Amino acid sequence: MSAKKETTTLIIALVIALGLMGASVWWLREELDGARRLLTDSENPPPSEGIVNPGGDSNPETLAEVQNVPRGLFSHGGSSTWVSIRVAVDPAIQTVWPQFQLRYTDPVRGAPSSGTGIEMLLDNQLTFAMSARPISDAEYQKARDRGFTLKEIPVAIDGIAIVVHPSLDIPGITMDQFDAIYAGKITNWNQVGGPDLRIQPYGKIDRDSHPSVILTSTTTEALRGVGSNPGGIYWASAPLLVSQCMVKPLAVGRTSNNFVAPYKLPFVPLSECPQRRNEVNLDVFRSGEYPWSRRLVVVVKENGQIDQQAGETYAKFLLTEQGQDLIRKAGFVSLR
Repeated sequence: MSAKKETTTLIIALVIALGLMGASVWWLREELDGARRLLTDSENPPPSEGIVNPGGDSNPETLAEVQNVPRGLFSHGGSSTWVSIRVAVDPAIQTVWPQFQLRYTDPVRGAPSSGTGIEMLLDNQLTFAMSARPISDAEYQKARDRGFTLKEIPVAIDGIAIVVHPSLDIPGITMDQFDAIYAGKITNWNQVGGPDLRIQPYGKIDRDSHPSVILTSTTTEALRGVGSNPGGIYWASAPLLVSQCMVKPLAVGRTSNNFVAPYKLPFVPLSECPQRRNEVNLDVFRSGEYPWSRRLVVVVKENGQIDQQAGETYAKFLLTEQGQDLIRKAGFVSLR
């Protein structure tokens, strides 16, 4: 073989070898990049579709882990149902975040309620409000007329209990029967399996309006009425009523053959109260077995200012695991 041919052969072999080496390097780089992407994706998975986190981008476990807590004095108020939550949660918040100062504010006129709290928020008397009912269409519109919007942030579930005089002998009541009583269509306990006794409903100023209902401004006032009237009946948040000594909570059902008690069984006789008290059965409210419950919400003023930040931060506090634990201890169903 001539020298010229040997040189040509060597050049061709060298080109082939370089091409193979280049292909190998490219393949190795792609494999490494793919492995790197796989590792990154496993460490930072994409958010799940359809899951909404009411507390923000993350769910802090403790009050101390909540971020971007504003500094200032923030007035709040509203539903009397929130009393036990506020008493349990607010001091814990103040201990961890002393710069987030909370000031509970009663209405100038009337008793605390969801309605008065939202009204005070609309009138710039509160930073945020606490409600045991949804915001009404009229309240949404009033907010829009004033240049902002309102937002509900659910933080707990509250079960509703119905109480009667301790002497009333009745196995329970259905939701339809309860509605008929407060509409004035059922007026005697013998119409629902009880004794021949006139029914006297006690109710709330911001909801019950039938002429037969005695309206009360506070739960204490209503309990005194029912406790002294053998035909009395009243309804309110289960944590406020179930443990009382002067009234008896009723089992409630969607139908008359499916009554569910709002308290833990067995029932503690009222004669043993206050040494022993009945306790709310959170399990039947959490499962939906008990037919009457509602959401408790923080009502926030969406105006892009510190009021909005403070209201959203308060809701985040309540939605931490620490806040939810305090809510459970107060007798309400947590959302986490």
